Amino acid sequence: MAVAAAGAGAWVIAGTGTASAGSLTGTLYRASGGSAANWVAANPTDPRAAAIRDRIAVNPIARWYTSANAGTIQNSVASYVNAAHAVDQIPQLIPYALPNRDCGGASAGGAADIATYNAWTQNFARGLGSKTVIVLLEPDSLALQTCLNATTLAERNNALLAATRAIKAANPNAKVYLDAGHSAWNSAAESARRLLAAGVREADGFYSNLSNFRFTANEVAYGRSILAVLNDPKLHQVIDTSRNGNGPRGSEWCDPAGRLVGEAPTTSTGHDSVDAFVWGKPPGEADGCAARAGTFVPDLAYELAGSGTTPTTTRPATTAPAGPRPSASASAPPSPSAPPSASAPPSASAPPSASAPPTPTSGPPTGGVGACSATSRVDSQWRGGFLGTVTITNRGATTLNGWTAGFAFPGDQRITHLWNGTHTQSGAAVSVRNVGYNARVAPGATLTVGFVATGTASPASAYTLNGAGCTAA
Repeated sequence: MAVAAAGAGAWVIAGTGTASAGSLTGTLYRASGGSAANWVAANPTDPRAAAIRDRIAVNPIARWYTSANAGTIQNSVASYVNAAHAVDQIPQLIPYALPNRDCGGASAGGAADIATYNAWTQNFARGLGSKTVIVLLEPDSLALQTCLNATTLAERNNALLAATRAIKAANPNAKVYLDAGHSAWNSAAESARRLLAAGVREADGFYSNLSNFRFTANEVAYGRSILAVLNDPKLHQVIDTSRNGNGPRGSEWCDPAGRLVGEAPTTSTGHDSVDAFVWGKPPGEADGCAARAGTFVPDLAYELAGSGTTPTTTRPATTAPAGPRPSASASAPPSPSAPPSASAPPSASAPPSASAPPTPTSGPPTGGVGACSATSRVDSQWRGGFLGTVTITNRGATTLNGWTAGFAFPGDQRITHLWNGTHTQSGAAVSVRNVGYNARVAPGATLTVGFVATGTASPASAYTLNGAGCTAA
């Protein structure tokens, strides 16, 4: 492999070595398009374009499937898989549609219920063809379970096992890997226990570091520890190396500065326990702090390519052991050339979106509101800042067609990033206006605004919706 060093990290320009690996051989598929490639094509004279093209866009990047539409998923999968197999390459697919995915965090969404999800995975499986494919099944599903009770955890484990069986029945050559978080999250013993509960013995192993930054060496050691507990020689590991060239920045998971892409995607890993290095998180797509989750940010990509400087916006040290969070949505699947957007859920056929955040609707809100209720929470905190969420429910009888929400902080807290709206702040008072995709709020429906703020972690209060005061839920 050709390696170029930069600072404390390194990136691999292309996978050219012949080192041994686990149970996979062959070339990983690089589809046309993708968020980085689309941006480069649209901005060929930008001084960042060459580095992003040569160190990111030329590499195979996994395809995300996030829209729980059982009627379209088979064709979406088949189109991508058939294109890969036509050039004798291995496609990498990431189904991400479980109910209550990401425990309602930045990538909230998924199927409405387990029955819907099971139907979706059956159709997903039918599109996989008959040749080798890599399926990284449901990021966050096992490492992040804090929102589940005994019943919903059992439902999730059964759904993952059913999905694995459906994929294997439809395509016996499919390689299915389950979620193992990363080396700084759950212990190897705990991850092994969760994998066993979800039926890993009927899969091909597990993947780790998806959308995180842990050094490959740490992930290999972590994987070997899990494998020792599982004690099943047919099981192996896959590692996401899309952003780990410089390793982590402390415990930050949300768009930390100064990171680099890692080893290029390949099945020649040099480790008999590791089937592949993959790029699961598309490099340059935000986690939710530099921009809305899934939005392509050229400065992030340029920095990951090793040629940029640290962005001028300082991003906070988010200490919660968060998982992948590639995108935040669940809408109709975008085309392979236009990966899905964040917050407005990405689609079934492509990774989170490369487009700019939607613009606010023009003109004043046209729907009234008779009543509303609201709640605010602190999702995680660090020295000098925190991540928070405000949820407001329309208790009126009228569907809102455009909205402005208000809330206030108790002190000197200042919002630095906000998603699912555009905001202004005057002192402690914050005003948030809808963006295009979330303008309509039916009676009984909720709107959710997430943000990163500086100052002492504290919930908001004094909520309003289109000028009407809301009761605290």
